[in-house]
Amino acid sequence: MNEQNYLSIYAKSFNWAGFFLPKQVYSDCSDLYDFCRYIDNIADEKGELDTKLKNFNTFKEDFKLKNENNQIIKNMWSLINKFGISQKIIDDLFDGVEADIKSKVEINTDKDLYVYSYRVAGTVGLMMAKILNVKERSALLGAIDLGIAMQLTNISRDVIEDESNNRFYIKKNFDEIKRILKIADKFYNNSFISIKKIPFFLRFSILVARRVYRQIGNEILKKENLENYNKSGKIYVNNLGKVLHTVLSIGDLIKLYFVKEDKKLTIKEHEIIMQDIEYNERF
Repeated sequence: MNEQNYLSIYAKSFNWAGFFLPKQVYSDCSDLYDFCRYIDNIADEKGELDTKLKNFNTFKEDFKLKNENNQIIKNMWSLINKFGISQKIIDDLFDGVEADIKSKVEINTDKDLYVYSYRVAGTVGLMMAKILNVKERSALLGAIDLGIAMQLTNISRDVIEDESNNRFYIKKNFDEIKRILKIADKFYNNSFISIKKIPFFLRFSILVARRVYRQIGNEILKKENLENYNKSGKIYVNNLGKVLHTVLSIGDLIKLYFVKEDKKLTIKEHEIIMQDIEYNERF
């Protein structure tokens, strides 16, 4: 594993949580993140739209052809074979990222927001669950929930930055940001019980990632209005906050042992997503 992987550079919260994973599991998760981040970077890089589309299609074709001269692609195919990851999940990820390679991106309905969030982040949660040896359907759905929750948090945090890139995932007003964070909370809540299906020695890291990332939403809400939000720049959880929520995750680990009820809070949302995506083909 390279010291300077994408996980350590771009995903501080995930990298923090990854400290609690066994070395090989962390390495596998890092390889997955490198692949997902590389695709995302193609869509986000500065430059002409035609160039970005060309780079995207070249990488997608190299992936399909299993071009082992590209280490990121080689590592990803190793994960696919090792953990039985369906290629349909990767196709969904490509579809989600490709939707961002446009002169203007605009999402106007909750359905489109859910489907987009599944494609770019629910897929990552699902593949991560495979790496963590999750088998049960309900738990895989929970992994999708956590990915979607985190994506909705990202979207709520990055409204100003996205607008500067001509991307409009949600409306630019604080009431809408609060509404999306409330939806994200529903997905975070529903993801909790699924963590019980992860092997015990791997659970704590996911609980930490879930709690720390959810706190970003709470930091956003503290801004109270759009003016303060606009002035805040990139909203994040500082190291002291990460330490606090790591300690609080110990309580989550204990609570998880006693929780039995599966509230299935996101059934409606998954039914909406499944109008476009057939989960059974991915599980």
